[in-house]
Amino acid sequence: MLKIKVKAGSITNLTDARYFAAREVEWLGFPLGTGEGLIEPIKAKAMAEWVDGVKIVGEFGFSTPEEIRSVQEYVNLDAVQVGMFASREDLAKLKGLNIIKEIVVDKGFSKTELEDHFGAYADRCSSFLLNMSAGGYSWKDLQNGNPFPPAFLKSICKKHRIILNLDCPAGETIKMISETEPYALAFSGSGEEKTGFKSFDKMDELLDCLEIED
Repeated sequence: MLKIKVKAGSITNLTDARYFAAREVEWLGFPLGTGEGLIEPIKAKAMAEWVDGVKIVGEFGFSTPEEIRSVQEYVNLDAVQVGMFASREDLAKLKGLNIIKEIVVDKGFSKTELEDHFGAYADRCSSFLLNMSAGGYSWKDLQNGNPFPPAFLKSICKKHRIILNLDCPAGETIKMISETEPYALAFSGSGEEKTGFKSFDKMDELLDCLEIED
C-alpha cells in the first residue's frame, strides 16, 4: 500500500498496466484517440479487463464532449482527463462525470494566472493534474523558486485536489510531498523494450519510497 494516491498515465501496453496495478496505484490513465502515442478505445477496454483494484481514466486531448461521453460509456471509464484548453462550456457537457483537468505549467505562466485558472474551473472538476514535468520543471527548480516556491504550491494544494507531476529523485520524494502536500502524484508509463518486456528499476525505486512499511 502506498502513502499517497498515485496516477499512472500514458499507459499504452499491458505490461505497464499490470505493473502499476500490482503496485497498487489509484488510477491507470489510457491516452485515447488515433495517432502516435495514443490507443484506440477497444485496446483500452481490453487492457482494463486484465487489471483489478484500480480506477480507469481516459486521457483526452482535443476530443469533443460527445466523443468523450461515447468512449466513457464504451470503456466504462471511472474518470476522464481533459486537456488544458477544454472550456467551461465543454466541461458543462460532461456534467456527472468524474473530471480531471490537466494544467501544464510552462515558461511565463504566472502565479496569478495559475490561481485564476484553478478558480475558473474548480466547480467543473473533481481534481486537477498539475503537469510541471511537461514544462521542464523539476523539484530542484521548485526549491530554487522557479517558477514558484514550494510554499506557493502547497497553498494551491490546500485549496484544490492536485495530482502533481513533477520530476523528483526517489530520495527526495517524501520531502517534496511534505513540503507541497499534493492530493496525489502522477507518473507516466513508457514503451516496451520488446513485447511483454521492459525494466521498471527506476519506477520501482520511486514507488518503493512511497510504500507504507509493515
